[in-house]
Amino acid sequence: MAFVPAERLHLGAEAEVWSGTWMGLDAVRKLRRPRKWRHPDLDHRLGYRRMMSESRLLIRLKRSGVNVPTVYDLDPETGRIILQKMPGVPLIELLRDETVSNSLLQTTLRNTGALIRRLHREAITHGDLSTNNIIVDRQGIPALIDFGLAAIDYEVERFGIDLHVIDEILGASHPEHLGAIDVLLEGYTLEEEALGPPPEQSGGAVPTADEVLKRLDDVRSRVRYHG
Repeated sequence: MAFVPAERLHLGAEAEVWSGTWMGLDAVRKLRRPRKWRHPDLDHRLGYRRMMSESRLLIRLKRSGVNVPTVYDLDPETGRIILQKMPGVPLIELLRDETVSNSLLQTTLRNTGALIRRLHREAITHGDLSTNNIIVDRQGIPALIDFGLAAIDYEVERFGIDLHVIDEILGASHPEHLGAIDVLLEGYTLEEEALGPPPEQSGGAVPTADEVLKRLDDVRSRVRYHG
């Protein structure tokens, strides 16, 4: 692999992530870390499957026009994947930057909602829609990253939970931005209105935006009740 590391971005339980270059292109290397409490053979099989799944989903989304990183290189045997480094900063940084205009924030949140809907229309749930996993450029155009927990799904519950994750994070980590989730969900709905009903996928029918938003309300109600 012709990856030249420059800076470690993240060291977690699952993976180590570095920024750098690949063939002269800005890139990110994700290196899976062994889980030592598992049997080595089982850990290898699970890691192999997850990395193959992540790369396949990214390729599928890229072909469908969803703004996600390009897969540059992959070595599932050693648990390494090289991805395009998306331009911009994590949404969490934009929301914490007091110099950012309200107009740009509104545009970014609306565009983020639209991007999530485009993801969902491909029958794919992200699994970790945090403000760290949304990269935003200077024009407020977002990209989604880190698809390690993503999956193909047709059950409306999973889509509702996807939205509930970003809902909870915006409320808990960015309470100063009142109504941020409402702007994001507006973008989610408007994207469906612009594109029409979601196309039938090979595995079945994708829940509509209205169905997902209704399920989000159900999830919110359950969390409040049990909380």
